[in-house]
Amino acid sequence: MKYSAPKGFQDILPPEISFWQRIEDSARAVFAKYGFHEIRLPIIESTDVFVRSIGEITDIVEKEMYTFRDKGDRSVTLRPEGTAGAVRCFVEHGLHNLPSPQKFYYAGPMFRYERPQKGRFRQFYQIGVEAFGVAQPTLDAEIIAMLNDFLNAIGLTNLNFELNSIGCDACRPVYKEALQLFLKDKITEFCPDCNRRYSTNILRILDCKVEKCVELRGGAPAVSGHLCEHCRIHFDELTALLEALDVPFSLNANLVRGLDYYTKTTFEVTSEHLGAQKAVAAGGRYDKLVKVFGGPDTPAIGFAVGVERLAALLQEASPAEQVAPKVFIATLGKQADTEGLRIAKALRNNGLCTEPGYGASLKSQLRRADRIGAEYALIIGENELSSGTAQWKNLKQGTQGEVALKEVQSFFTKS
Repeated sequence: MKYSAPKGFQDILPPEISFWQRIEDSARAVFAKYGFHEIRLPIIESTDVFVRSIGEITDIVEKEMYTFRDKGDRSVTLRPEGTAGAVRCFVEHGLHNLPSPQKFYYAGPMFRYERPQKGRFRQFYQIGVEAFGVAQPTLDAEIIAMLNDFLNAIGLTNLNFELNSIGCDACRPVYKEALQLFLKDKITEFCPDCNRRYSTNILRILDCKVEKCVELRGGAPAVSGHLCEHCRIHFDELTALLEALDVPFSLNANLVRGLDYYTKTTFEVTSEHLGAQKAVAAGGRYDKLVKVFGGPDTPAIGFAVGVERLAALLQEASPAEQVAPKVFIATLGKQADTEGLRIAKALRNNGLCTEPGYGASLKSQLRRADRIGAEYALIIGENELSSGTAQWKNLKQGTQGEVALKEVQSFFTKS
């Protein structure tokens, strides 16, 4: 029987994994400079964690969550996103009692049951950032600037930063009424999802990608024209701060987030090289969510980046290359095998990637050394052990020579 990964799930293999490592390493380095600390969150949460935070009338909860009952007959869900679990963690451990802001990041797999397509999988990986305890737009600006620094650090500079405000509980109802009035006479011409959203989650109509829906909503009132004074001041200060920090952005009046918990600032980073699924990062404020989970009123903001999509963009810019060993040690005989392992350990301790030949024929060992791209081959057999020397070959330049066994370490360290 031949086994394969489930549909929508994938294996990440070398050399592609090198892009993932670059992304993760850069995230840790950049986020640390901004005072963010890593946390590890469970992959499985109580289903209510996501229903309460994301909202029952959303595509994720209604159609896309991996939900099942465990052996204790409890409803649990593979996490579809990270913010809900981070907020649950923040409240459960009383982190609001610590000095504000509390700033965290995490990385790992998320799960959604949806039709697999380019850049969109049923198991997908995200790096998420959450910051709690500051209501001022300075934190919004810092979060977006940090995201920009991170993307620059991994070598992605030609991306689009889009920004909007979706208001708060005071002004959003007024905007929803204006949008409902505008759409009322033509909503039946929209797609079935938008027809459903009209009465359940009308802002999501602005995010629909169906071409006919995009045309029909042309000329719809913008949320920016319905913001209350508090939200308007917040957004104006944010845009001024981003300009002062030289963070490029454009305003997008149709930018909304698909989850119920967002308020005020929303933002998205997109690329034109990913087809229909063009977003590589997105986030915003969720000032009410901590209280929903039983904590005190705590403003918060965060974002998530899609690792698969970033890796795809990096691979498009420059194909992945397998990290090749500096030295390949070809040995003949048991004593030579032992000496080869001893030398390999010493070279690795000095930071050199070293690969043993594992005792096959000399011809097959050297063939393997060439296939894996080793820079040098070091050959040790009975004659070499007797003379206290080894033969070396530079497989890139075609040169060769002899080196004393006791000088192998310094020879390759200096090469």
